[in-house]
Amino acid sequence: MTSSVTEAKQGETLLAVDDLKVHFPIKRGVLIDRTVGHVYAVDGVDLEIRRGETYGLVGESGCGKTTLGRAILKLTEPTSGSVVFDGNDIAGLKGEDLRRRRRRMQMIFQDPLSSLDPRQSVESILVEGMRAHGLDKDKESTRERLRELLSAVGLPESSLRKYPHEFSGGQRQRIGIARALAVEPDLIVADEPVSALDVSVQAQVINLLEELQDRLGLTYLVIAHDLAVVRHISDRIGVMYLGSMVEETDSETLYQNPLHPYTRALLSAIPVPDPLVEDSREQILLAGDLPSPAAPPSGCRFHTRCPWRQETRCDTERPVLREIGEGHRVACHFAEQIRDGEITPHEVEAELVEVEDTLNPDVNPGHAASVTEKMFEG
Repeated sequence: MTSSVTEAKQGETLLAVDDLKVHFPIKRGVLIDRTVGHVYAVDGVDLEIRRGETYGLVGESGCGKTTLGRAILKLTEPTSGSVVFDGNDIAGLKGEDLRRRRRRMQMIFQDPLSSLDPRQSVESILVEGMRAHGLDKDKESTRERLRELLSAVGLPESSLRKYPHEFSGGQRQRIGIARALAVEPDLIVADEPVSALDVSVQAQVINLLEELQDRLGLTYLVIAHDLAVVRHISDRIGVMYLGSMVEETDSETLYQNPLHPYTRALLSAIPVPDPLVEDSREQILLAGDLPSPAAPPSGCRFHTRCPWRQETRCDTERPVLREIGEGHRVACHFAEQIRDGEITPHEVEAELVEVEDTLNPDVNPGHAASVTEKMFEG
């Protein structure tokens, strides 16, 4: 694609997620399994990602952000809702149609070691996806393509003959990036792409992702809990809490003017390397633990920990994600009053939460390498 065509298409909506839900059934029984409840891992998420941008998705562990990323690629089956990628609803596709669409949507997994098959060489790992999508046309062109991929991610050609255990963590993540690029995707879902890496290596991988985006016109959905990483790499940011989106806006606005109480609490936890500023700035300490996604609170899901909780609406009415200012969406009944200082924070009493022995919605069953195989299946 020429650069002029790429520039003309930038800004178009590439991915639109509407009311997406992923509910995992909780089974009980000895001889006959019966469903006794559900884990509401993702519960009604709406978002749009424009072509050529980087969308950051942040939230606590267990909020459902990884499950959302997998559901977008249909590695996890959505319970309901739509995932429209470039005009086609992925959620309704199966078999060969789904496999063809997956060529344009790839994933970089969190753990660079467990997501690579230890029995395959780097060459075999990279060629597997190309062969599945008919891009392995002849030996010479494939070899040239492999050299291009390794050069793009900063690895020597000799890496092709080696196995994953022979590389460092940063190098393994580069192999994961090369595997995602091998089938020439438009969208890459990067699930905690640097969380398993040393700090010195994190910057290298982040810079690599940015360089590849500029060169290839890629679109990213970056899932992370490191707010500094998200701020550096993202154009727009969405904040998730207990399966729901609570705030969404561009990167600078979110960090300069957070409107949702949960976002304000998250940002206040970022240390400032200046003792005078650190001692004087607002710090919001949330009481209690994250409620169980198997039994989310009624009304606003954050109201059990919210310092700005009001007796009306918060406990009974679930807020919708509404626009406050241009491109700034917030799911809070009293966002304007909190912003203007009309409502002041109060102390929150910690509540004991009984958590059942259920599956963590941010940890999907099975090995990451087995999930990788799904990328090439129907």
